Amino acid sequence: MRIAIAGFHIESVSFLPVVSTYADFEQGCQRGADIIAALRGTNTVIGGFIDICEQEGAEMEPIVNAYRGALGPASDEAVERYAQEIAAALRTRRDELDGVLLHLHGASWAPSYLDPERYIIDTVRAAIGPGMPLMVAFDYHGNLDAGTLRNLDAAFAYQQSPHTDMGETGRRAARCLVRTLRGELRPAMAIAKPGVLVPSIFSATALPCLAGILAEARELESAEPGYLDISVMAGFSYADAPNTGFSVLCVTDAAPDRARELAERLGDRIRARRHDLYHALPVMGVRQAVDYVLAHPAAKPYVLLEHADRMNDSTYVLAELLARGVGGAAVPFLMDPQAARRAAEIGAGNTGAIELGGWSSERAGPRLRVEARVLQAGPMQFRVSGRMNHGMPVDLGPSALLQVGGISVSVTSNYVFGVDEDPFRIYGLKSTDFDMIVLRSKTHFRHHYEPLAQEILIVDTPDYGPADLTTLPYRHADRSAYPFCNTPS
Repeated sequence: MRIAIAGFHIESVSFLPVVSTYADFEQGCQRGADIIAALRGTNTVIGGFIDICEQEGAEMEPIVNAYRGALGPASDEAVERYAQEIAAALRTRRDELDGVLLHLHGASWAPSYLDPERYIIDTVRAAIGPGMPLMVAFDYHGNLDAGTLRNLDAAFAYQQSPHTDMGETGRRAARCLVRTLRGELRPAMAIAKPGVLVPSIFSATALPCLAGILAEARELESAEPGYLDISVMAGFSYADAPNTGFSVLCVTDAAPDRARELAERLGDRIRARRHDLYHALPVMGVRQAVDYVLAHPAAKPYVLLEHADRMNDSTYVLAELLARGVGGAAVPFLMDPQAARRAAEIGAGNTGAIELGGWSSERAGPRLRVEARVLQAGPMQFRVSGRMNHGMPVDLGPSALLQVGGISVSVTSNYVFGVDEDPFRIYGLKSTDFDMIVLRSKTHFRHHYEPLAQEILIVDTPDYGPADLTTLPYRHADRSAYPFCNTPS
């Protein structure tokens, strides 16, 4: 049994002007045996693929893994070149292969491809022909529809957000493929689209409304006498496409009607709870949040979540803290390659003028000119110590730890979310050393920070990831979906 493995991953905020080019993807791209060496034993989708292939004695044919995080659009060239690279490798080795596993995000976006995953899947299917099993593991925030899935045998998505089950999702997909190749399963798949969009900040699977729907999905799986895998996907509302929004994906063993019935049942639950899903948590303005923290001193740090920031460069909260002379705060992983270069010029132990943040778009806040003491500066690489993506290699590129007044700011050249202790650990710090921490994650931070925070304050700003989706300049999203229409069709 020989299985091909490949991946293309980016979560695209289509409204952002900063495009990830082919050259950007290539900076962290892995090919061939390097994929196995980098991801074996990690809590990643491809790490899960590797686990099952090795457990089941399947030979692997790793092709390419082009991975970017949550950023702006991908370039057309990047989508096309990686799709064609995967397809060319599969055509060359088609007679040696039994099946294909792909890791795709589901919410990538490019100027000429509103559904790049569909293009990649269709290109792969054309290369391998109709008979070879092809299965995909998607992100929980992927935007799918029947067209995306038309050339797949089965598809799976994370069941948790924070995505602590990435490896297990890869294992679910790989197990299904292995069992299919052995003749133990004949996968049948159905998808339901309830017509609901929610802000990412309200997509954490532990929030009561979502938790109830997901618990029902797990109960249905447990009660089913045969094979059943259910993925409830929140979608990604900041990728402007016709299929943006919630999906329910069901995979059964040769029972398409049952898959359709269960997908539609859970889709109906989502549609019925749309108001609760969309307004799951309170949000604050910047000044209101800072006022609250200063008025309620505590022994544990507050987390101020600047959630609308989609490029890790928003400065709204940092500007407010500086204007008010607040100390004891940390702003980890502010993405600013220019600031990182400037810090290296100043040198560790020295003080100088640096401009910070606010570079990605007109909505990212003011670019701040500050006097900063450079505590550390230089290239930084590490492996993730937290549960999500555990063990995955990370390259911050040129980076620096700065002291700006009473505020600790770390700047990076590459995009990395602060979701665990790593933004502090790699600099010899602890998150609990601070009174307040400014994060930019949406849900993934919760696994680490909920237990240690005094309180989490969701801070809304005018950047491209707001809590009010109706403020965004959509051109392609389904206007009959909620919240644009109160009674989604």
